[in-house]
Amino acid sequence: MLWLIWRKRELLATLVPKPAAWVLLPMAGTAIVWLLGDLVAVNSITQLAFTALLVLAVPALLGIQVARAITFPLLFLFFAVPVGEFMLPQLMEWTATFTIMALRLSGIAVHREGLQFVISSGSWSVVEACSGVRYLLASLTVGTLYAYLNYQSTQRRALFILVSILVPIVANWLRAYMIVMVGHLSGNTLAVGVDHLVYGWAFFGIVIMLMFLIGARWSEPDRPVVALAPLAPGRSMSALTTPRLWAVTAVLALVVALPSMIQRSIESEPSAVAPLLAAPAQLSAGWSLSGARSGGFKPVYENPSAETNSVYSAAGQVVGLYLGYYQNQDYRRKLVSSNNVLVLSNDPGWSRVDSGQVLAKVGEQMVSLRTTELRNLRGSDPGTSARLVAWQIYWIDGTLTSSDYMAKAYSALHRLTGRGDHSAVIIVYAAQDPAGAGSAALQLFLQANYAAIDALLRQAARN
Repeated sequence: MLWLIWRKRELLATLVPKPAAWVLLPMAGTAIVWLLGDLVAVNSITQLAFTALLVLAVPALLGIQVARAITFPLLFLFFAVPVGEFMLPQLMEWTATFTIMALRLSGIAVHREGLQFVISSGSWSVVEACSGVRYLLASLTVGTLYAYLNYQSTQRRALFILVSILVPIVANWLRAYMIVMVGHLSGNTLAVGVDHLVYGWAFFGIVIMLMFLIGARWSEPDRPVVALAPLAPGRSMSALTTPRLWAVTAVLALVVALPSMIQRSIESEPSAVAPLLAAPAQLSAGWSLSGARSGGFKPVYENPSAETNSVYSAAGQVVGLYLGYYQNQDYRRKLVSSNNVLVLSNDPGWSRVDSGQVLAKVGEQMVSLRTTELRNLRGSDPGTSARLVAWQIYWIDGTLTSSDYMAKAYSALHRLTGRGDHSAVIIVYAAQDPAGAGSAALQLFLQANYAAIDALLRQAARN
């Protein structure tokens, strides 16, 4: 960024810095966004808000004309914020769909289940590293910089940036297909280990280089420097020492510090007593704690304040119940996180084959829940089911939602209003068959037992 600003030194030398006090208003709003992000421990929000505060500080202290002259270097700073995890599921789905389609067009029979597929020479799976999100972010960053330096027209810049988004996505699809083909044709002796990654990055480097070489054919020369405004007579850079600048600086410091002051005022001392969360022997409507195994299934939730994973049965129906309770959340311990999943992508016991939403009656209310179907990779183990269906929902101090974003919003609202951050995930699971008996059992279980589950979580919050 500093080099990009240095390229504008001739233009900047003609401008007179003049603080823009009104920019403090959007800065105050951005500071509140930072506060909300920090309350719910969302790194991307806090980092984006902090970067925005740095960018807005330039027009606040030096004026709109100075900020306009270095608009691109300031906006380019946002590429330093590590974001992109939210794109992983969709990119992985697209990669799997294209790879399977290409294999079938190549005359290879494919059986697909979710992100896993089987061909005659072996099994393959699309994991996070296969999503291509790293290719996409790297291409977009370098492509945006390339477009800014080599083109002058807005249309050419926008077109090249669009190309830098599409090319890595398609290139990753081709990379995945070629790696599977290399493994298939070589009898799984090539492209199945470290060389899998080496081939991928080498292919990506070649594609990006070709993209730049083709883009260079339409490059445009730099425009001559044109001053945005002439230097006012009798004025110099000493204008930066005016009382107005110091006043704006003082208010800016207050705006930036205020969210931290508010946060300290609403935070309570964390309890030294760990919350209690034990599975009761009896719920309701005949559902009692069973000695049956959970089938080796346990959701992966990091650092819960308390958790329980148990199995209940009634009238021949068996349902597993996992509760993960969180309080005093921070960046190390939080309910909504990309690390908290039903199963890991490399889990040796279970693989996700399908997911979606289901509208079910939870207690006395109709709620949308996440539904996921899992396949047992250890089908020969005794006491395990071939498939499980799992329903998942968040409990935010009594409020139910299946949305990550709404869960974060409710958590922030509750903390701001002094209600604390008592939250939990409720996951119920059962053996599934083609007739959907597992889903029916989950519906009966939640309708009959949510009141008891809610009371259990509220009791943990009071401890």
